[in-house]
Amino acid sequence: MTQQQDRTAALVLEKASVAYGHVPVLEELHGTVHSGEAVALIGPNGAGKSTLIKAVLGLVPTVRGRIEVLGVTPAQARRDVAYVPQADTLDPDFPVSVEQVVMMGRYRKIGWLRRPSATDRALAAEALERVGLSDRARNRFGTLSGGQRQRVLLARAIAAQPRLLLLDEPFNGVDAVSQHALLEAIAQLKQQGAAVVVSTHDLAIAHLACDEVCLLNRHQFGFGPTDEILTPERLRATYGGHALELRGDRVIVTQT
Repeated sequence: MTQQQDRTAALVLEKASVAYGHVPVLEELHGTVHSGEAVALIGPNGAGKSTLIKAVLGLVPTVRGRIEVLGVTPAQARRDVAYVPQADTLDPDFPVSVEQVVMMGRYRKIGWLRRPSATDRALAAEALERVGLSDRARNRFGTLSGGQRQRVLLARAIAAQPRLLLLDEPFNGVDAVSQHALLEAIAQLKQQGAAVVVSTHDLAIAHLACDEVCLLNRHQFGFGPTDEILTPERLRATYGGHALELRGDRVIVTQT
């Protein structure tokens, strides 16, 4: 990847404010996510992390300022953006195989009325291999553990070959093996030039996976390099009524 490609803006927030109807949810957000970078969205429950992801997808309107995705509006960029939600709409009891779930990512690229080609099937198989679940390709999706299902959903997103990947709390409740597989897949996507935005409560994950951090709680409390932004002072300002326990060089967020 060239230096110019490295600095391509995948997501630009320019004094962006987001609202549900007349109720403001996020105000005056600003920052840039470049290709090949990962940014963590960190903040308490109800801070607006999921809302920001929906705004980037074009599902929630920007009422002031601007959100630009891959040089165009969020709606125009959807084919090049992949999303892994907190809880997928797939019914675990629905009789669909793991490989069929991953193939759904290719349909987003080729259209639902086209038959997948050998290339499409190869890309889906490669995506499943990257999350370490090739041996489960023919298993029914609902028989997998929660962590394995999360990895399948990430594989579905990878199969779409996104230029921007959005993950909403992907590490919640997953086992150590799945966490490692998710981190490895994110690192590979970055190396290939994709931009990644991941919401998480885990500050250690932010340090491991992300180049930059955006601290949110209705407003923005910082956006920049992880080591510069994840300070006790900024975290206390972001979490407000929550307590922060300092353990060595780690900051543990707990409920009061």
